[in-house]
Amino acid sequence: MTDREFDLIDELYFVQHYTYLKEVLGWEDEILLSTLQSLFEKEYIKCLKEPDLEIFNKIDLIESGKELYFLASKKGLMNHHAL
Repeated sequence: MTDREFDLIDELYFVQHYTYLKEVLGWEDEILLSTLQSLFEKEYIKCLKEPDLEIFNKIDLIESGKELYFLASKKGLMNHHAL
């Protein structure tokens, strides 16, 4: 897990919208979206259309990530705590 991935998961103990993550972390869109994509591919985060509506199919976060909510998965939290 990279430092950026670690910092991002740190914000995802609760469901958070993309705009919240952008504001809190202060990262450029490209960095934030690519880090979210990386975490999603590792199954470290869940993507949601609404705070309680998870997306289960494959998704391109570079294209649609700005509209979504995110939450750390159990696998992501386990790896986050292991470091």
